[in-house]
Amino acid sequence: MNNQSGPIGVFDSGFGGLTILKELVQKFPQYDFLYFGDNARAPYGNRSFQTVYQYTLECVDYLFKKGCPLVIIACNTASAKALRSIQQIDLQRIGPDRKVLGVLRPTTEIANQFTKAGHLGILATTGTVRSESYLIEINKFFPEIKVYQQECPIWVPLIESGEYQDPKSHYFFKKYIDKLLAKSGMIDAIILGCTHYPLIKDIIKKFIGQHINIVEQGPIVSNSLKNYLEKHPEIETRISKNSSLRFISSETEENFFNSTFSHFWNVPNKEFFEYEHFSV
Repeated sequence: MNNQSGPIGVFDSGFGGLTILKELVQKFPQYDFLYFGDNARAPYGNRSFQTVYQYTLECVDYLFKKGCPLVIIACNTASAKALRSIQQIDLQRIGPDRKVLGVLRPTTEIANQFTKAGHLGILATTGTVRSESYLIEINKFFPEIKVYQQECPIWVPLIESGEYQDPKSHYFFKKYIDKLLAKSGMIDAIILGCTHYPLIKDIIKKFIGQHINIVEQGPIVSNSLKNYLEKHPEIETRISKNSSLRFISSETEENFFNSTFSHFWNVPNKEFFEYEHFSV
């Protein structure tokens, strides 16, 4: 067992995982965090299983080499397409004394808390929807819940580019929300099954009924991590505690800290952070 301490790694294909990171930093201000955004290869949503798996494995391995005893895959597409293979096949080779967690399982295992009618909607990327991971996992825990999925292929590019703020883009948000709601008039909760989507939560609210509960994953993942670390002190004791925050991206520093970053993380200036570039 490697007893050397290191930060918690948080990985996403782009900026979306920052919505998870913000919740984690708020709940665990004493911990060190290292965020990895694979911005140069984003979005992952329309890529093949093999490609998403390969990209995710590369990034997880890189975070391990940076000393992270624990990595959270803060990306639904990567959690759906790559997490299980990494846990079951690769972990013994690249980090037998380390752990990798995702965002999908913590969400699905409490799905019954979101809906009273038993009709649950999922808005997600094409990759997440077609993996049927939400359907499989929710059915495993709560077979009585009816799940309706809708892929939203253009949402992540609109969010990553900052174009979501243009009212003209709202047509594409309404289009896929309407498609989801048309599948059942009894949907009373919608899971934002992509970590980018909390940024457009207020836009989504405009196109759904007030009775529909919008579920964000940030608070769910942070609560789940708290429970996990309480049950696994052998991991918790290896997390370094200097309240530091660092970023890695496959984009250049200039492109990473652009206006879109500020939409996800409102800070005075980038000098607050340490930055490192990952070459793909």
